[in-house]
This record gives sequence, C-alpha cells and structure tokens, in this order.
Amino acid sequence: MIKTYARFTGAPLKVHKITNPWRSPSGTLPALRTSHGEVISVPHKIITHLRKEKYNADYDLSARQGADTLAFMSLLEEKLLPVLIHTFWVDTKNYVEVTRKWYAEAMPFPLNFFLPGRMQRQYMERLQLLCGEHRPENEEELEKELYQEARECLTLLSQRLGSQKFFFGDAPASLDAFVFSYLALLLQAKLPSGKLQAHLRGLHNLCAYCTHILSLYFPWDGAGVPPPRQTPAGPETEEEPYRRRNQILSVLAGLAAMVGYALLSGIVSIQRATPARAPGTRALGMAEEDEEE
Repeated sequence: MIKTYARFTGAPLKVHKITNPWRSPSGTLPALRTSHGEVISVPHKIITHLRKEKYNADYDLSARQGADTLAFMSLLEEKLLPVLIHTFWVDTKNYVEVTRKWYAEAMPFPLNFFLPGRMQRQYMERLQLLCGEHRPENEEELEKELYQEARECLTLLSQRLGSQKFFFGDAPASLDAFVFSYLALLLQAKLPSGKLQAHLRGLHNLCAYCTHILSLYFPWDGAGVPPPRQTPAGPETEEEPYRRRNQILSVLAGLAAMVGYALLSGIVSIQRATPARAPGTRALGMAEEDEEE
C-alpha cells in the first residue's frame, strides 16, 4: 500500500529490497527512514508522514469524499481483510503451496525454516481478533460467513467504482491505494483454492481497474522485464571474497539455531557425568576449586 501511495503522489522514495526483516531499521517491514533519520514502521504512520511532506493523494477531495474514504477503508478491514488472511495463511493448500513457498524462497537460510511458521501464527491470532467474540464456534460456519461477507464487499466496491478510472474520478486517491493493495495480490496469485479469487475475476471493472494501475504506475513490477542495469565490475569483485564467509556464517548460525531448538524442546538432552577420583586426589581437587573461587 505504501509503495502504491508513493507512486500516486510522486513521493521520492528510495526502496531497498531486503529478504531479512531483522535487517530493517526497526526490525520489521515495512520501515521508512526519513531524511531526518527518524524510523517509521507502521503503514498508516508512514502515509501520515508523506502527507506532512506535501505528498497528499487526498488533497482535492471534498469533505464527503473524505468521509467515504474512511467508511470504505473501515469496510475493507472488517469484511475483506479477514478473508485475505484466511485465504493466504489459514487455508492449508494455499499456505503450503503458495504462501510458505513464497517466503521460504525469498528469505535467507536459516530464517526460511521458522519465520513463515511464526508469521502464520501471528496472522491466525490477528484473524481471531478481527472476528471478535461473536465468531461461530464451527470453523466451517465461520469460513462460510467470512467468504459471504467478503463477496458482498467486493460487489459493493464494483458498484461504487462503476466505469470510472478511479474511485473519485480520473485521479487516484488514498482509497485507491488501499483497495489496490487488497485486490492486486488476490487477483494475481496462483491459488489452488481460490473461492474469493473466482468471484473477483467475475467483477470485470475491478479486474480492469487493477490492470490499469499496474500498467500505469508499476510498468515493470506488474508485468514485463525492467530495463537492464549497468553494475560496475569493481564493487562486485571486491565483495566476492566475503560471499563465502557470509555463507559459512549463515550455515553456522543455522546449526546453532537448530541445536538450540533441540535442547530447549527436549529433543536432545545433555547429562553431565562426574568422573570418579582417586582417594588421594580429592583434597587437591577441592583446594583447586577453593582457589578459583
């Protein structure tokens, strides 16, 4: 959403793509380091900062349009977000064949072994919070209710968009960044279990809307090949000796993490055996210990 908002407003963001969230300035993703050195890691706070820097996608909206923006954002978080979490993180087929595979291939070793699982647990906890106390106890009933509400939400978005390029006319606003960030992933992902995806693809104006934004603001991210970069040979050759070192360190870190997990979980236990001492050496051993203390 942040990248889309920045493209809409022309904010000069310099994007650093990293696969290890712990290397982020805040330890989480996304994170923004401002020109003053401040680090902001919450998406809506990043957008608020961009607005303060005169990059406001809602500058020309009326008061009523501003109210509609808040209403639709609230609707998306209440009705569509839970199903997106369920689709990518709870649905077993989608998680195993798509989501976990994405993160496992993108993250470095050994993070790709445990971070996807930890993220899944976090999203499942978030889903429980979003569903609230009045959620049905039966999982099938819950899933049916969530998907029904999400389909109604998509249909309402389709009716609100109509034949317009964007939700408020010919120029994109923050609502467009919000909606696009929800729909683009669902539309483009190759899901083995795509109930909501099939409904979205039947709403042709929303599909054309996403395609239009991709082609206009993400010409190389959405499809096609970006222009070739010219990388100097010097820095690459200077970093070559360190690649092997980093690989070895990664392996050692992975082994340490695995051993630590095995010890903490009780898979492996270490028992310390006290060697037998000769009668004549017992006093000497005690004296040595006293001196060390």
